[in-house]
Amino acid sequence: MMSRAQAVVRQRSAQDLQHWLASLEPADLEAILYDWSFWARPNQLAPDGDWFCWLVLAGRGFGKTRMGSEWVRSLVEGPTALSAKAGAPARIALVGDSFADVRDVMVEGESGLLACSPKATRPVFEPSRRRLSWPNGAVATLYSANDPDQLRGPQHHAAWADEIAKWYEGERCWSNLVLGLRLGSAPRVMATTTPRPLRWLKRLMAEPSTAMVMGSTLDNRAHLAPQFLDEVNRLYAGTRLGAQELDGRMIDEVAGALWTRKMIEAARIGPLGHDREPVFTRIVVAVDPPASHGEKADACGIIIAGLDEDGLVHILEDASCQGLRPLQWAERVARAYERHAADRVLGEANNGGDMVEAVLRQAAPGLSYRAVRASRGKIARAEPVAALYERGLVRHRGCFAELEDEMCSYSGAAGEHSPDRLDALVWAVSDLALGRMSAPHLRRL
Repeated sequence: MMSRAQAVVRQRSAQDLQHWLASLEPADLEAILYDWSFWARPNQLAPDGDWFCWLVLAGRGFGKTRMGSEWVRSLVEGPTALSAKAGAPARIALVGDSFADVRDVMVEGESGLLACSPKATRPVFEPSRRRLSWPNGAVATLYSANDPDQLRGPQHHAAWADEIAKWYEGERCWSNLVLGLRLGSAPRVMATTTPRPLRWLKRLMAEPSTAMVMGSTLDNRAHLAPQFLDEVNRLYAGTRLGAQELDGRMIDEVAGALWTRKMIEAARIGPLGHDREPVFTRIVVAVDPPASHGEKADACGIIIAGLDEDGLVHILEDASCQGLRPLQWAERVARAYERHAADRVLGEANNGGDMVEAVLRQAAPGLSYRAVRASRGKIARAEPVAALYERGLVRHRGCFAELEDEMCSYSGAAGEHSPDRLDALVWAVSDLALGRMSAPHLRRL
């Protein structure tokens, strides 16, 4: 699958090509340079039809960012904000995993909006106002998926959402974005991402109003360094990571993972309040604290679980958070402890030591706390817990998408991201079903 530019090059000799280019006026050369339909491969151009979401699932280096930039250009460039074509948008949302990602990739990157726009129609970027302004009056506002509530009020004609499978609160952020697409006669959104097996993303793929494009890193080999292609092929060819990150395929089951989707679905029952509540003999809040805070920090895993009088463990809530300062996540733990009338907070002390207890007691001086320390690797600690799932001794009270993604994707392979929610779950279930119990007492929630 080649672009028109590649076809022109193949049809002409080098001498003919040089002669043709030399015959063009500077304005014609610039027009060709910024004519995306000339350079794009067919699967990089917006599809025909009455779609609401154009979903691009593709590997690294496919050209997703350039596609997003050029799609936005096609919407807004014209003498006035609404004259590029009938119903063209005047208000656009640019949403990325973080504000830095939107700025560095979608706006200022090599394939971002500024680089792809000719001087005459290039927008002005105002970082302090999170805004791009085109000469014709069109405006794009930058949003971080780390703050979904930013999207709760604003309205837009269109949106470009980048790397949606990376978004920490992806489903919530996507919902807020879509609910704000209510300006104009035909609001639309383009979503570009490397795929991950997320439930909400699968639902989006199945929507009849979604037009989907899938592609591989190799589709763009003509514009990628041979050394890069050789190296990634050597390292990742035939691996799950390669299938996901290079081939752009959604991989559901991970070889070596202790949990499968089938196991978790078998454990799922209604959320609290959905049916007759069991009597819990013990409830714990398990915390896997992060080593730092901020946009790029690991999440703070916070899992609340209870043991019923029949010996079944119930996962009651995933209250995990990301980016918060120690006192902020400690207050979140304290609220969960109070909300569920828990017996104890379990805090992993390998990463933080006495600081974990100190900050928790600052948030709630009276809570019952026990430090837990890992003397074995993550997989060794998780295996007995996975065995409880296999025996039908654990229940999930509702859907915990991010937690379940970690459970089904973590294999313990070197280089994998630390599964913070899973760590907290392992501590909670181990304490309730495998560890030493405090004297039980009955409670009804």
